[in-house]
Amino acid sequence: MALYEHVYLVRQDVTAQQVEAMTEGYKQILANGGGKVAKVEYWGVKSLAYRINKNRKAHFTLINIDAPPAAVNEMERQMGLSEDVLRHITLRVESHEDGPSAMMRKRDDSDREDRGERGDRGGRGGGGRFDRGDRPDRGDRPDRPPRRPREDSAHEGA
Repeated sequence: MALYEHVYLVRQDVTAQQVEAMTEGYKQILANGGGKVAKVEYWGVKSLAYRINKNRKAHFTLINIDAPPAAVNEMERQMGLSEDVLRHITLRVESHEDGPSAMMRKRDDSDREDRGERGDRGGRGGGGRFDRGDRPDRGDRPDRPPRRPREDSAHEGA
């Protein structure tokens, strides 16, 4: 049997419980076709890059599949018939990723940063202004009120 990663998007006005029920139905289709599901991850409601059928957000779900191609084709056919499924994609892979997917790791990292724990940014939170030693002070600009001099400026009088 072949290994697949399958992601599908469901309309935002469908509840999370309905998405889980749909996932269980697709798992049953795969089981009837002789396959099995290795992992299911519900990624939550996320914004779409562009509108799809007047929807700006969608429920995202990942399914790792170990099934024959016929079972996967039947599952995709059923998804195509559903009005709630906006898009779906199935990719054949050499092996399934152990542990959480990149999307789940991203969510864990952002949760850690929200709690104030140190993340990839060194606990800075990003976005702050800092001194660029390679650039001189621009001085006063005629279209703006004069600035008071910085205390740490190495270019005094420039």
